[in-house]
Amino acid sequence: MEQHYKLSRVRELADNDMDFIQTLAEAFLEEVPEDAARLKKAVAEQDFYNTYQAAHKMKPTIDLFELGVLEDLIVVQDWGKFEKGEEDCSKELDLVLTAVENATAELKQDFSI
Repeated sequence: MEQHYKLSRVRELADNDMDFIQTLAEAFLEEVPEDAARLKKAVAEQDFYNTYQAAHKMKPTIDLFELGVLEDLIVVQDWGKFEKGEEDCSKELDLVLTAVENATAELKQDFSI
Protein backbone atom coordinates (compact mmCIF):
# COMPACT_ATOMS: atom_id res chain seq x y z
CA MET A 1 0.00 0.00 0.00
CA GLU A 2 1.08 3.51 -0.89
CA GLN A 3 4.24 2.69 -2.81
CA HIS A 4 3.35 4.74 -5.90
CA TYR A 5 1.16 7.32 -4.20
CA LYS A 6 0.72 8.80 -0.73
CA LEU A 7 -2.52 9.35 1.17
CA SER A 8 -1.28 11.77 3.84
CA ARG A 9 -2.71 14.87 2.11
CA VAL A 10 -5.83 12.97 1.06
CA ARG A 11 -6.42 11.89 4.67
CA GLU A 12 -5.88 15.46 5.85
CA LEU A 13 -8.30 16.84 3.25
CA ALA A 14 -10.86 14.16 4.11
CA ASP A 15 -10.34 14.53 7.86
CA ASN A 16 -9.71 10.75 7.90
CA ASP A 17 -13.25 10.07 6.61
CA MET A 18 -12.71 6.70 4.90
CA ASP A 19 -15.83 7.06 2.72
CA PHE A 20 -14.53 10.38 1.40
CA ILE A 21 -11.04 8.91 0.88
CA GLN A 22 -12.65 6.07 -1.11
CA THR A 23 -14.54 8.64 -3.20
CA LEU A 24 -11.34 10.57 -3.91
CA ALA A 25 -9.58 7.35 -4.94
CA GLU A 26 -12.48 6.51 -7.26
CA ALA A 27 -12.34 10.02 -8.75
CA PHE A 28 -8.60 9.58 -9.36
CA LEU A 29 -9.24 6.28 -11.16
CA GLU A 30 -12.07 7.74 -13.19
CA GLU A 31 -10.29 10.88 -14.36
CA VAL A 32 -6.50 10.65 -14.24
CA PRO A 33 -5.89 7.66 -16.56
CA GLU A 34 -8.26 9.22 -19.12
CA ASP A 35 -6.45 12.58 -18.84
CA ALA A 36 -3.08 10.80 -19.13
CA ALA A 37 -4.20 9.12 -22.37
CA ARG A 38 -5.35 12.50 -23.68
CA LEU A 39 -2.02 14.02 -22.68
CA LYS A 40 -0.02 11.27 -24.40
CA LYS A 41 -2.02 11.66 -27.62
CA ALA A 42 -1.77 15.46 -27.56
CA VAL A 43 2.02 15.45 -27.14
CA ALA A 44 2.42 12.86 -29.91
CA GLU A 45 0.37 15.07 -32.24
CA GLN A 46 2.09 18.29 -31.06
CA ASP A 47 -1.36 19.53 -30.04
CA PHE A 48 -0.18 22.25 -27.69
CA TYR A 49 -3.63 23.36 -26.55
CA ASN A 50 -4.79 19.89 -25.48
CA THR A 51 -1.39 19.12 -23.96
CA TYR A 52 -1.72 22.19 -21.76
CA GLN A 53 -5.38 21.50 -20.91
CA ALA A 54 -4.84 17.85 -19.95
CA ALA A 55 -1.69 18.53 -17.92
CA HIS A 56 -3.27 21.50 -16.15
CA LYS A 57 -6.33 19.41 -15.24
CA MET A 58 -4.15 16.61 -13.84
CA LYS A 59 -1.93 18.79 -11.64
CA PRO A 60 -4.12 19.10 -8.52
CA THR A 61 -4.80 15.36 -8.34
CA ILE A 62 -1.19 14.37 -9.07
CA ASP A 63 -0.16 16.76 -6.30
CA LEU A 64 -2.86 15.61 -3.84
CA PHE A 65 -1.92 11.95 -4.22
CA GLU A 66 1.80 12.85 -4.22
CA LEU A 67 2.83 10.78 -7.22
CA GLY A 68 6.22 12.51 -7.20
CA VAL A 69 6.03 13.76 -10.78
CA LEU A 70 4.45 17.19 -10.35
CA GLU A 71 7.55 18.99 -11.65
CA ASP A 72 7.67 16.68 -14.69
CA LEU A 73 3.99 17.31 -15.37
CA ILE A 74 4.63 21.07 -15.21
CA VAL A 75 7.40 20.68 -17.83
CA VAL A 76 4.91 18.93 -20.13
CA GLN A 77 2.22 21.51 -19.35
CA ASP A 78 4.59 24.37 -20.15
CA TRP A 79 5.66 22.63 -23.38
CA GLY A 80 2.05 22.94 -24.46
CA LYS A 81 1.34 26.34 -22.93
CA PHE A 82 4.34 28.02 -24.51
CA GLU A 83 4.23 25.92 -27.71
CA LYS A 84 7.79 24.65 -27.31
CA GLY A 85 7.66 22.38 -30.35
CA GLU A 86 11.43 22.54 -30.73
CA GLU A 87 11.93 21.07 -27.26
CA ASP A 88 11.55 17.43 -26.27
CA CYS A 89 9.39 16.68 -23.23
CA SER A 90 9.13 12.93 -23.88
CA LYS A 91 11.29 11.99 -20.88
CA GLU A 92 9.04 13.94 -18.51
CA LEU A 93 5.92 12.65 -20.23
CA ASP A 94 7.12 9.05 -19.80
CA LEU A 95 7.77 9.65 -16.08
CA VAL A 96 4.26 11.07 -15.63
CA LEU A 97 2.58 8.27 -17.58
CA THR A 98 4.49 5.57 -15.68
CA ALA A 99 3.62 7.17 -12.34
CA VAL A 100 -0.06 7.34 -13.31
CA GLU A 101 -0.07 3.70 -14.44
CA ASN A 102 1.62 2.52 -11.25
CA ALA A 103 -0.62 4.59 -8.97
CA THR A 104 -3.73 3.49 -10.86
CA ALA A 105 -2.90 -0.20 -10.49
CA GLU A 106 -2.04 0.22 -6.82
CA LEU A 107 -5.15 2.27 -6.01
CA LYS A 108 -7.37 -0.32 -7.71
CA GLN A 109 -5.80 -3.04 -5.58
CA ASP A 110 -5.69 -1.07 -2.33
CA PHE A 111 -9.28 0.15 -2.58
CA SER A 112 -10.69 -3.01 -4.22
CA ILE A 113 -12.03 -1.05 -7.16
